[in-house]
Amino acid sequence: MSSFDVVIIGSGPGGYVAAIRCAQLGMKTAIIEKYSTLGGTCLNVGCIPSKALLASSHHYDEMKHFADHGIEVSGEVKVNLEKMIARKQAVVDQTSGGVKYLMDKNNITVFEGLGSFVDANHVLVSKQDGTSETLEAKKIIIATGSKPSSLPFITIDKERIITSTEALKLKEVPKHLIIIGGGVIGIELGQVYLRLGAEVSVVEFMDRIIPGMDGSLSKELTKVLKKQGMKFYVSHKVKSVERNGKSVSVQAENLKGETISLEGDYALVAVGRRPYTDNLGLEKAGIKMTDRGQIDVNSHLQTNISNIYAIGDVVRGAMLAHKAEEEGTMVAEIIAGQKPHIDYNLIPGVVYTWPEVAAVGKTEEQLNAEGIAFKSGSFPFKALGRARAGGDLDGFVKILADAKTDEVLGVHMIGARCADLIAEAVVAMEFKASAEDISRMSHAHPTFAEAIKEAALAATENRALHI
Repeated sequence: MSSFDVVIIGSGPGGYVAAIRCAQLGMKTAIIEKYSTLGGTCLNVGCIPSKALLASSHHYDEMKHFADHGIEVSGEVKVNLEKMIARKQAVVDQTSGGVKYLMDKNNITVFEGLGSFVDANHVLVSKQDGTSETLEAKKIIIATGSKPSSLPFITIDKERIITSTEALKLKEVPKHLIIIGGGVIGIELGQVYLRLGAEVSVVEFMDRIIPGMDGSLSKELTKVLKKQGMKFYVSHKVKSVERNGKSVSVQAENLKGETISLEGDYALVAVGRRPYTDNLGLEKAGIKMTDRGQIDVNSHLQTNISNIYAIGDVVRGAMLAHKAEEEGTMVAEIIAGQKPHIDYNLIPGVVYTWPEVAAVGKTEEQLNAEGIAFKSGSFPFKALGRARAGGDLDGFVKILADAKTDEVLGVHMIGARCADLIAEAVVAMEFKASAEDISRMSHAHPTFAEAIKEAALAATENRALHI
């Protein structure tokens, strides 16, 4: 029997980062992954492949507008979906291989197989060849991630009625892609295929898309995507999804009881994700679960069994790769006797459409619900010289600050490069910056980042300079 200081089940961003940090802190570390490639959902069928397809489809979409920049392309610009999917897979393979390199570099032992609990200190690794091996561990970290959710009446056949996993490897561009769910996953993949020529319809139960984000971002993204050709049916409850050969029929009902019927060749079910704890044998270790199917943990991400921790999508909080990474680092350092801390209010959220959407901190809706007096300052990207030079005019930056102290409480943005720009807001809020603090910092000109400075000026006695 092999013995380790720490055994980690799952090699996604939370798991592999936890393993690296444990190894850095001098612990003998092992990681278990049931698939043949490391990296979990994010690297294999989530963040990385979806961003690869978003990038490829964005390049194709931009080529249609090259003439605006004085660039003439002779001949028809065509999509080779097979090559695009192959490039996506190459990016995935290279990234997953990079994780394997990091495991080797840090002397982390990798076990390929399904990890399950024997008891609180032993994990069974069941391999595909039918053999198995038991590992002994002083500490165990559960990092098994999540799987796509569905609705009880939907039969996902992975051919015409699909999840995000299948949407990343289609062999043809859909004629009409019906997306059930207007969250991040559905909207991102919807834009990929919209750019490639598909008709895209989104059915969302809530009254707006990306419902977890500030309402102003949802409104602006809806406006932009409608301009691009995407269709939306918000405040609609899906009643049935049926396949007939190569076609799919989706029936949905609005708040008035009126029914719509959509006919397409593919239906993408993107109604969220659920914690993946299947076949883990949690009961053998005595681990408690919440009524939402998550592993119950305390503020140190420790389960009710003191030597067992859980991180990432299997515990409470946003299902984000970078949140899992922070938790993996925190648990490793707690095990080592350090006292790390995560401010969950400062975990940014991003939608990688174009324009990109990003936010950190409180939304207007949350501040109003909590009775917190605040002031707001916004600045549109179309007023920036850099945005006009590049032709990326959609969107804005909005800063919410405490009405009395001027401390920044939330930053919400939609526009070019917002996925990167949001880091400035996270840093500012980590150091308790006021809107005036940001407004007095020099921002290079011309840049998209100037919108943050101008929004801070707008929140500081409404004194934006360039509008």
